[in-house]
Amino acid sequence: MKIKNMLIAHVFLFILLSILLLIPKQRPMVKDSGAMLVAIVLIETIFLIAVASNKTADKGAYDIVTFIWIFFIIWELTTSVYNIGHPVLAPSPENVFKVFQVQWQKLLLNVVYSLRLLFSGLFLGLTSAIFLGLFAGWITRLKNFTQPIANVMAPIPAVVFSPYLVSVMPSFRSASMLVIFLGVFWPTFLTTINRIAFIEPQILDTARSFNLSHSIMIRKILLPYILPGVVSGSKITLTTSLLMLNFAELMGATHGMGYYVQNSITYANYTHAVAGIIVIGIVVTVLNIWVTKIQKHAIGWR
Repeated sequence: MKIKNMLIAHVFLFILLSILLLIPKQRPMVKDSGAMLVAIVLIETIFLIAVASNKTADKGAYDIVTFIWIFFIIWELTTSVYNIGHPVLAPSPENVFKVFQVQWQKLLLNVVYSLRLLFSGLFLGLTSAIFLGLFAGWITRLKNFTQPIANVMAPIPAVVFSPYLVSVMPSFRSASMLVIFLGVFWPTFLTTINRIAFIEPQILDTARSFNLSHSIMIRKILLPYILPGVVSGSKITLTTSLLMLNFAELMGATHGMGYYVQNSITYANYTHAVAGIIVIGIVVTVLNIWVTKIQKHAIGWR
């Protein structure tokens, strides 16, 4: 079965390379295919490493890479080869991948800027929500005060506040960080309170029998209890943070992945816009893989 799947994937790869290298282009101003060939080699290398490193892998990797080759074939035929798509709105794949070769430094700087903003807001939001949520979940009076507020605030998307925050905050960076902070804080804060509310009574009874103080109870009992849940939900938290970040960067940023795409669209440079979207997809994929590995190592027993 693996041999069959491998053969199917590489048949489409062969078709793609044949179209790319042998069929004349009808669309004018198509760049050379060198950058795209480099991208194909990278994708194929990652695919082969993934298959080799996981001998029990299902057909997922084969299906994904086959889909990529089919997508590239359709993209190449409808743009560069037969010039069916709109020459501005549907840029040729050669031109899109050429952007990576020409503007890799600019793209990298925007990625770094976005990631620094993302992790700053994510870290502050998570730590604040967990710290305050532990106290609010354990101390009944504090819980009765904060839980109704959290029930109202948690379902409201932080992007709703983005235009206002961009206007009132001293800098775009602080506004974006606050948007990410709010998008992470309220759902995590409410989830922390709810997790503590459903803690097993046996754990609490045993802890109370030792007459532990609030601080020890929170540090030694409650925090270890809720951390696995926080880690298991980290992928959703990360996705929410990325959504907040990209939306905030559309509101007037001067750097970042979202800004790069929005600025390219503003000037009708859809070749750069598509390249920026691909970069965002790559970053999201890498972050998800990274979070999945952390989850497996941290809570692999669950």
